[in-house]
Formats: sequence, structure tokens, C-alpha cells
Amino acid sequence: MRTMALIALLPLMVATALGVGPYPATKGRPIDLWPEGIPGYKADGPAETVKDGWIIHVRHPTLIAYLPPAGQGCGTAVIFCPGGGYIHLPTENAECAEARWLNHLGIAAFVLTYRFGDDGPSAPLRDVLRAVRLVRSRAADYGIRSDRIGILGASAGGHVAASAATLYDDPDGRTGSPLDQVNGRPDFTMLLYPVITMREPFVHRGSRRGLLGVDPPPALVDHYSVELHVAKDTPPAFLVSTQEDKSVPLENSVAYFSALRKAGVAAELHLFERGPHGFKFTQGLGPTSDWPARCEAWLRFHGWIAAAPDSPR
Repeated sequence: MRTMALIALLPLMVATALGVGPYPATKGRPIDLWPEGIPGYKADGPAETVKDGWIIHVRHPTLIAYLPPAGQGCGTAVIFCPGGGYIHLPTENAECAEARWLNHLGIAAFVLTYRFGDDGPSAPLRDVLRAVRLVRSRAADYGIRSDRIGILGASAGGHVAASAATLYDDPDGRTGSPLDQVNGRPDFTMLLYPVITMREPFVHRGSRRGLLGVDPPPALVDHYSVELHVAKDTPPAFLVSTQEDKSVPLENSVAYFSALRKAGVAAELHLFERGPHGFKFTQGLGPTSDWPARCEAWLRFHGWIAAAPDSPR
């Protein structure tokens, strides 16, 4: 019996050792981001398909809520933007590690399935800002505080997150919906090996092509080079990149951190030696594998997960 009990507990023990906790206690149904109609939707665009664990050509953006167990929430929510080079996104089953980790910290997680450039370059920005506004407008329903809504972005998802942090007042992010009146600015961002710039020489060309097309004009390149739009009201950021990343140069993170520092915005940058692009929660990478603990410490330092839901910062 003891052996059987240990076997039953093994998945939980492994998940806890990896710092991601158990599977989310509550997983909601997909939330339609645009029930009134998707802005910029091109009816003749490519069809949405799923292949080999990837969603290709997202046409109907959604949010899926993963809530911590009742009584264990800290009042903070994080919208997770997966990566995929603006050409595809992992299917639901492939992205739950981030939600498990966030729930382990008492954070309500919302996984965003966002569009790419098929509906124009503003489509991902519109989707992520609608996600922030939607979660903020329903804060009471989810047991969270409206001033504790952050974004976690990885790779191209980091560009989506950083776009929300810098272009939250951009006219392209407003569609005429009543929800436009809700503040779309995230309160903080966490960026893992993020795509930041669309400029040479450190651009991830695949992401630029997926978002802006094959030969975008310089003005469009600059508009979506988010390091150029950092200001004093840009939310604080936690950034992680590695020297071994052969896809997205760590100079992307450095450029964003430098812009934040120049603007007087709180930021923390971790540049590690080991770790390929997309390492996530991989163990055995030396100090790189400790990034979740460092991020947790940063969240606690700023009070986003330390205080009770009804306590002031």
C-alpha cells in the first residue's frame, strides 16, 4: 500500500521539485475575446489548423483561465503569452507548465491564444490589450485585484507582452468597444528570452516576417520595436535570456532593460550562460534553472504575491 501511495504521489512530487506545483485546480472554458466580432478579421485569410501540437494561423483568439484552489489565491493574475515566432502557438496541453507554476504561487493564470499577422500587424496587440481589459473588468469574478494584473511572455510572446507594456495607449489597441474604457496597461511583465526589437542586427527575422511581412517599411519596423517606446509609465519588468540562445539574441533583453533603466522604470535582468532558446523549466542548466525562484523573489519584493488580496501594497 505504501508503494502504491508513493506512485500515486509521484507526479505531484516531480512537479513540485520542478517548481511548477500540481496541475491547476480549476481550468475554465475558453473565453471568447471578441464576442462582438474580431477587429481586422480577414474572412479570406488562411484557415486555423492544428498540426503536431501547434496551432497554425490563429483566427479566433481566446483566453483560458487556470485558477488556484479556493482560499489559496493571492489576488494577482498573470496573462501568459506563449511563444511561436508569430507563426504558430503550442496547443493547450503543451503550455500548462506556466499555468501550474503561476497557480503554485497563488496566481490566477490566463493563457492567451493570440493572432499573428494574418489580420494585420496590430492583431496581436489588440488581442493582448483586450485580454488585459477583460481580466481587469472581471477581477471580482476571479477573486483578483484590478491593480495586480501582469503578463508573462516567452519568445515572440515576450514581444506581445512588451507591446502591451509600451503600446497600451496606441490607437490601434482601441476598437470602439465599451471595454476600451478599461485600462489596458499591465501592472508588471515577466519576459523569457523575449523578442523585443524588429530592427537589425538583433531582430529575430522569423518573428518579424510573421508579424510585419517579408519587407516591412521602416516606420512599421520602428513602431513594433518596443524598446523605442519605453517611457516612465512603462510597467516594471523581469527579464531572462542566455548566451546559448541561438534564436533570439540576448541583446533583445539588454535593449529593453537599458530603455527601462533610462526611463527610470524598475527592472531586473538575468543573463545566464547556459540554456537553449525555449528552456522554460528545464532542470540541469546550472543557475539558469533557478530563474523561477528568482522571479518569485522579485514578485514578492514588489508585493504582487506577498500581500493578502485585501491588503494594500
